[in-house]
Parts: sequence; structure tokens; C-alpha cells
Amino acid sequence: MWAAVALLLVMLPAFAIEDRADIEPNAPVSAERGIAWKLTPSAYRETAGRSALDLNLRGNRENEVFWIGQYRRGTEFQQLRAGYEQQFPMPFGRLIASGQLASRGFQGASVTVELSDEKKTPFFALLGLGRTNVKPYYNLNFDPNDSTLIGAGWRPDEASMASLYQVRDDRLGTGQRVTHLVWRTKTGERSRLTLDLFRRVGRADADAELFRATGITMTYDRDPWFVRLAWDPKANFTASDMTRLAIGIRF
Repeated sequence: MWAAVALLLVMLPAFAIEDRADIEPNAPVSAERGIAWKLTPSAYRETAGRSALDLNLRGNRENEVFWIGQYRRGTEFQQLRAGYEQQFPMPFGRLIASGQLASRGFQGASVTVELSDEKKTPFFALLGLGRTNVKPYYNLNFDPNDSTLIGAGWRPDEASMASLYQVRDDRLGTGQRVTHLVWRTKTGERSRLTLDLFRRVGRADADAELFRATGITMTYDRDPWFVRLAWDPKANFTASDMTRLAIGIRF
């Protein structure tokens, strides 16, 4: 049933990329724990806008992920969202299909292909496509949704990964592109560190001011807890600089 839903969403003329480039791998599952859960409360503070809060509950099985969340920025903007993602193993890697629905009429989905042969090489390539119905949507990965993705990476073992990829608007004429350099490594038996250095260039819309900025996201996991801190200048291609803090738990 879920596979059919995911494939249907991929076929719709509305796509959006929710999880990118294996930045955060799925938590392991077992016979005792068929679903691995993650609860993430987040706080956003902006220099030219109101502070906001977000609460996200995410679950994953071996090859599928589902989530529900609520974003609230005072009385200005509120949005309830839900999504589903499934991985399909392929002879040359894997295909990842996802779909999202949100209040205010938003619909979206994405398809991403990871080209790899783990038996022969630790290197992989990434290709992705995203589309939405262009309804209001607060995107928590802060990259353009109506976009293409291209990149490459190196995964020497299960604990380590490095990738370089770019997400580029190919539909709305904003010139938005975000380039990510990501490094993930194990720091202990039950802990890991993930760094995401990103460069943003583009406009909020086709006639707006052009912005350029470099930011960083740092995530430290120590099972079952994790903390994520991000410095996000010119957030969402505006004059506002954002600090994001998330403290979550896996169970």
C-alpha cells in the first residue's frame, strides 16, 4: 500500500525534496523495535522576523520514513505537514521517492537516485528532481523545492560519509542555488558528529534582491539524544539572518 502511494506521488506534477544526500541516515530497527522514532522540537530566531517553533515526529522502518510536524510563527503563519518516503533498492544503487502534504493546500513530492556499487567502490553520485504546486510551504531544509539536485559523495564505512551537492531552482526563475559540503563521522561507540557547510545564492522571487551567504549546521548525536545548531544567514533568500536550535530524542 505505502509503495503504491509513494509511486503515485512521484507521478504527480508536484515534487519536493525532503531528505537529501543521506545527511542523516535512518535509525536501525530490529524485531523488538519495528519502527524507530525521532521527536525533534526546534526553535528559530531571526534578526528581521519573528521567532518560530516547530515540532516534528518522524518514524522509520528499514526502507521507509514517515513524519508529521507543526510549524508556528506567532499568529503570522502556522502549518501542519505530513510526509512519506520510501527507498527502492536497484542494481546500480537506490531510488528514493517522497511525497508531502501540508495545510494551506500544499502538495509536493520528489525523486532522488543514488548511483553506487558498494561492493566495488565507496563513491556515489546523486541526481534528484523536485516539484510543488507552489502553495505556501515552510521548508525546514531551507533549500528550493522546485529544483534539481546533483552531487557526489564518499562513504568509506557505515559510520562515515562526505558529500558535495547542489540544489538549484529550475522552475521559478529565482536563480536560487544552495551548495552543501557535508561530513559525518563517528566520535564514539554511541555518538557521531555531522557538519553541513552551505553556500546560498539567489532571490526570494524573480524580481527581488540577490543575496549571497555562507552558513553552517552542526549536529551532535549521543544515543538517544541529539542537538543541532545552525547559523543560517540570509535565510530563505531574504535580509534576515537565522539561528536554529533543535534538541531531540530517538526512541
